[in-house]
Amino acid sequence: MQTETRAIEWPTLIVFIGTYALWALATTVLWTVSPILAIVVAALAIGQYSSLTHEVLHGHPLTSQWWSEALVFPGLTVYVPYLRFKDLHLQHHYDPTLTDPYDDPESNYLDPAIWEKFSTPMKAVLRFNNTLLGRMLVGPAISAWALLKGDVIAIRRGDRRVALAWALHLPGVALVLLWLLTVGSMPVWAYLIAAYLGWSLLKIRTYLEHRAHETARARTVIIESRGPLSFLFLNNNFHSVHHMHPTIPWYKLPALYFSRRDQYQARNEAYVYRNYTEIFRQYLFKAKDPVPHPTWPVQKTPAE
Repeated sequence: MQTETRAIEWPTLIVFIGTYALWALATTVLWTVSPILAIVVAALAIGQYSSLTHEVLHGHPLTSQWWSEALVFPGLTVYVPYLRFKDLHLQHHYDPTLTDPYDDPESNYLDPAIWEKFSTPMKAVLRFNNTLLGRMLVGPAISAWALLKGDVIAIRRGDRRVALAWALHLPGVALVLLWLLTVGSMPVWAYLIAAYLGWSLLKIRTYLEHRAHETARARTVIIESRGPLSFLFLNNNFHSVHHMHPTIPWYKLPALYFSRRDQYQARNEAYVYRNYTEIFRQYLFKAKDPVPHPTWPVQKTPAE
C-alpha cells in the first residue's frame, strides 16, 4: 500500500500549503469579518486536510513516510486520530472483504441478525443515516461514537496500537487548541462545529463508494466528476481506480481512468455516476441501500 523510496510530489505539497493557509485564515482574520464564513471556510480546509491524510497513509507526498506523516501531525480533524484512520483504511483496502459488516471497518452495512435486535428508534436513525442528507447530518456523530466506543473497549483489553493512536492524537489536538487560544480568533466551540462540518463534507464522498455485490471488483464506484468536490476529495471519487492502484497520487487518477475508461467500467460492472449533482438529486432524501447487508447469508437456527 505504501512505497518507501519515491520522488517528492510537489502538487500535493502545494495543496498542503494552501490548506494550512486557508485554515489559518479562517481561524483568525475571517472570524473577525464573518463568523459564519469563517466556519464554512474552516470546514472546507479541514475536509481538504482529511483528503490529504488519505494521501499520506498511502505513501505520499515525501520521500520519507515519517516526514509525510509529520505533515498531518496537527489534529485539525479533532475527532479521528490519524493512526486509527491509517490502520482502519488500509484494512479496508482488502477488496475481497469490502462491505463485510465485520471485516471491512468502513462498511455501512450491518449483519441482518444484529439489525433485528435494534430498537425501533435506533432503526429509524440508521435508516435516516442511509440517505445522503442523513449521512451528512448524523453520519459523523454515528461514526465518532462507534469509533470511540470500539477504541475504549480495545484499549481496556490491552491493544497498544489503538492506545498509541490516541496518545499521538491528543498532542496534535493540543496544538490546534493552543493556536485557537493564542493566535486564532475563532472560539473552540465554533471550531468543533467546523470540524464536524468538514467530516460531513467527506460523508458526501463515502456515501456510495461501495455497494453490496457478489463480485468484489464490482463493489467500488467511479464518479466522473472533475468539479470542486472532486478537488476537495483529491480525485478519490475515481474510487475503483484508486483501489486498483492505491499508490498512484491523486493528480494522476483522472488521466489514468479516462485513458482506459471502458476497461474500468467493465471491471466494476458499470457502477458509475456522472457527477455529484446526479447523486444529490437521487439520494438526498432517499436511501440508496438498506442498513442490513442485502446479500449477507442468513444464519440458520439449530432447529433448521
